Amino acid sequence: MSMNLPNKLTVFRIILIPVFILLLAIPWAWGSVVLLGTAIATNYLVAAIVFIVASLTDLLDGKIARSQHLVTNFGKFADPLADKMLVMTAFIFLVELGKAPAWVVAIIVCRELAVTGLRLLIVEQSGTVMAAAWPGKIKTNTQMFAIIFLLLNNIGFSTLHIPFGEILLYICLFFTVYSGADYFIKGRHAFSDSSQE
Repeated sequence: MSMNLPNKLTVFRIILIPVFILLLAIPWAWGSVVLLGTAIATNYLVAAIVFIVASLTDLLDGKIARSQHLVTNFGKFADPLADKMLVMTAFIFLVELGKAPAWVVAIIVCRELAVTGLRLLIVEQSGTVMAAAWPGKIKTNTQMFAIIFLLLNNIGFSTLHIPFGEILLYICLFFTVYSGADYFIKGRHAFSDSSQE
């Protein structure tokens, strides 16, 4: 296995996931801080910083791998897996913390599993990876920002009584469903031989 820089960033992101879990799962007595008029539990703040760092490695490893021709089989497998593990872990904790409705997170998780399965089927059949379209990219970005603002109690917006994190979450939900449907419409050829089996 070639442990080039993109692969090292991916592994680092995976290592950050249990750190993120420990920060939210254990009731640390670290008190709270006030930022931009918003009170935030210190462990939530640190968890949000860990999530931001992990998300930045997700942006970097793919760009570096493509620009420097460092794409490997490990990267193809581990990069999207690490991304899903990080985001799904964050959403599950947001439900436990009462910051996100379970039904919204359930839809997001089901979509991610379904699209991942479809992509694997298409790769197996044609050897090509189904590229992310713009609805999927919007979904990914709103996911990341929704998680950050929900963890940070809508920092910068709470004093204005604007539930910015929740707004982003429902925008994310819309594009989750829309992009999922878009993937299956575009990838419906993957099921064309089902009647012959």
